[in-house]
Amino acid sequence: MSRVKSIKRTTKETDIALTLDIDGHLAQESIVTGLPLFDHFLGALAQHSGYGLELKAEGDLLVDPHHLVEDVGICLGDALSAALGDRSGIQRFGQRYLPMDEALVLVALDISGRGQLFWSGPFPDRAINNVSSEVWPEFFKALAQHAQMTLHVVCHTGENAHHVMEACFKGLGRSLKEATMLTNHLAVPSTKGMI
Repeated sequence: MSRVKSIKRTTKETDIALTLDIDGHLAQESIVTGLPLFDHFLGALAQHSGYGLELKAEGDLLVDPHHLVEDVGICLGDALSAALGDRSGIQRFGQRYLPMDEALVLVALDISGRGQLFWSGPFPDRAINNVSSEVWPEFFKALAQHAQMTLHVVCHTGENAHHVMEACFKGLGRSLKEATMLTNHLAVPSTKGMI
């Protein structure tokens, strides 16, 4: 079964073309958003999930990176949800403590059909390369909602804002890899019989 999905989304604020291959047959580093820091974080996510990700995104960055970051989260979530189909055979749950130097974050997720983000802990409230700290939760929130998963991201410690956010993206990648891994069972992993 092919777990590949392409998404195209065009609004007055952003223009995004994204292809996701959960099983990693696409190039993992074909990512261009016009925001190098975001490219870096998404590249870390792709690398640590083992997913193939092709992404070309443009947005009104002169206004604020918010629209672009959120809309990429929407597209990635839509692609993930579509590529997983009815969720048959997946592990469903994934979690990872991810250290990066002084930073330590926990990312835990359940591909539950209920899209929600729980963001907590002492996240550094500083811009990274002039990108405000408040835009990053918007990516994770949009992704969780559109992938229909419950997502917890907890910062336990960290002084360097770059280290903390990169650990979040890497932890997300590792958790997604675990949750979307196929088992020997073809059943939907739910007592309800569906997700």
